Amino acid sequence: MLTILVAVGSFAALLLAYRWYGGWLARYVFKLDAGHLPPSHTLRDGVDFVPTAKSVVFGHHFTSIAGTGPIVGPAIAVFWGWLPAVLWVVLGSIFIGAVHDLGALVVSLRNQGKTIGEAAGSILSPRARVLFLVVLFFSLTIVIGIFGLVIAMIFGAYPESVLSVWTAMPLAIAIGWGVLRRGGGLLIPSLAALALLYATVGIGTYWLPINMPTIAALDSFGTPVVLWTVVLLVYCYFASVLPVWLLLQPRDYINSLQLLVAMALLVTGLFVAGATGAADLNAAPMLASEIPADAPPIMPFLFITIACGACSGFHCLVASGTTSKQIASEPDALSIGYGGMLTEGALAVVVILACCAGLGMGVNGPDGERLVGRAAWEAKYPTKITTVTDSNGMSRSVGGWANQRLIQNVGAFVEGGANFLTAIYVPPKLAVATIAVLVACFAATTLDTATRLQRYVIQELATTLKPTLPWINPLRGKHPATLLAVVAGGAVAMIPGPAGPGSGGLILWPLFGATNQLLAGLSFLVIVFFLARQRLPIGFALVPMALMLVMPAWAMIEQIKNDFAPNWHTKWPLLAFGVGLLVLQVWMMLEALLAWPKVRRLLQDPPDRVAV
Repeated sequence: MLTILVAVGSFAALLLAYRWYGGWLARYVFKLDAGHLPPSHTLRDGVDFVPTAKSVVFGHHFTSIAGTGPIVGPAIAVFWGWLPAVLWVVLGSIFIGAVHDLGALVVSLRNQGKTIGEAAGSILSPRARVLFLVVLFFSLTIVIGIFGLVIAMIFGAYPESVLSVWTAMPLAIAIGWGVLRRGGGLLIPSLAALALLYATVGIGTYWLPINMPTIAALDSFGTPVVLWTVVLLVYCYFASVLPVWLLLQPRDYINSLQLLVAMALLVTGLFVAGATGAADLNAAPMLASEIPADAPPIMPFLFITIACGACSGFHCLVASGTTSKQIASEPDALSIGYGGMLTEGALAVVVILACCAGLGMGVNGPDGERLVGRAAWEAKYPTKITTVTDSNGMSRSVGGWANQRLIQNVGAFVEGGANFLTAIYVPPKLAVATIAVLVACFAATTLDTATRLQRYVIQELATTLKPTLPWINPLRGKHPATLLAVVAGGAVAMIPGPAGPGSGGLILWPLFGATNQLLAGLSFLVIVFFLARQRLPIGFALVPMALMLVMPAWAMIEQIKNDFAPNWHTKWPLLAFGVGLLVLQVWMMLEALLAWPKVRRLLQDPPDRVAV
């Protein structure tokens, strides 16, 4: 019953927040007005700027911001107990994450659809624009690298998911060309595509699982994870240069319908399993009394381990990079920006419950025995570090924090979520495949959206730096910029981990979280300046801004001091990323301090002279 109470309480809080707090922000702070023509109309080009129905934009926006972020982060964070994770997700998404997303979206809408980095130039200073764009470049490089790894690992661990994920692409193109381009109703073709997608889940589960072969001649670069990562990045190159109506919009809309179906199944299974007592939240600790000795402290690492699901700087890139170019009416920003983040918070709550109560319904132990309750949870989250010998006689450490694999944490949600589905009589194999496809499809939407956003950032940087660096001019082109985005992301994905290239996922995740939250703090900085220059309230954004500047910087310093610096010879790329981002953050904050007196002077000018 505790599982149901936590779910109901969390969902109710999110719904009430949308009705009251979100409504207050839309009406009295950002003053959303249907009379203001958004950039999709004023700059319409049929490729990036395309006025689009609210439901389609919501599907694109939500599936792009969600990805595996609200899955991997909570799945790792339950190490510290499920209560801190739930509280940070619910309160963070209401008062920080959703405010951040809505604010970034409005800033872009009121600045000709510019990305938040480009808008920083007119709102703060030209130098701040360059700094912000460099931060965005580093952040997106990590996003592309880690989300490519996540999908590749899912394909390797769950080959039954491969067919469905790749089937979604031609289905989306068919809908994009036949419906969005030529006109007509979208819902019925999308439902038909969704039915075909779920049919391929069954085919992949029982008849056609697809395994990537290992290429021994390529040594450690011939593993399935590395090869899948390369294939995915090649796909991203083409997906990110196509018009948004051809692949991005229809694919994301289909995936949003898939999410609604999957979440309905998960929540139904959660309630059935909770009511019957099969899903017991006490299977995992409310507050962990024992955590791995090598695990980082809950403060400040909880706030950067769970990024997506509570607050994520990546969302400002989606909101200002692609979503703002598609919104047809300014008031749509409330449901898309604020509502989209709250929906992601709801998904993160379901993930936490699946990784705790759902996982406790049972997993297979190392010797084939069925483990339930706390034993099942501890099998996925071993706190003690032990040494085991594999069939080849090689010894390795298991347990603890550093020895956890990224796919093991994702697998905790896949197996726990599948247990919820079995409570409503979905066959176990099909349940596992359904959840694995859900995770992989979401990660794919984030991956190619991030590549498109990185292309925008590189083009903006090249345009800005061309006068002083003429040789950078080719990067203003769509294809060279996309190629650089793909190569940089692939290089990060290949940072070695315990098993060679492509296995460093969990090493990358804390860096992703800290970078994400630093970006959120800098985005809040731009939002506060934007509001101040228009004489709008800023008090509600100051505490979230401070939290998102202090916590990730604190975590980054701790990680550099305790992990990267002592192992600099193997982790020098991560050390360089961390130090570089901290320097950029401090520089950006100094730029803001220098620009603040100018904002104060503008506040004394008549309203019709205020610069926007």
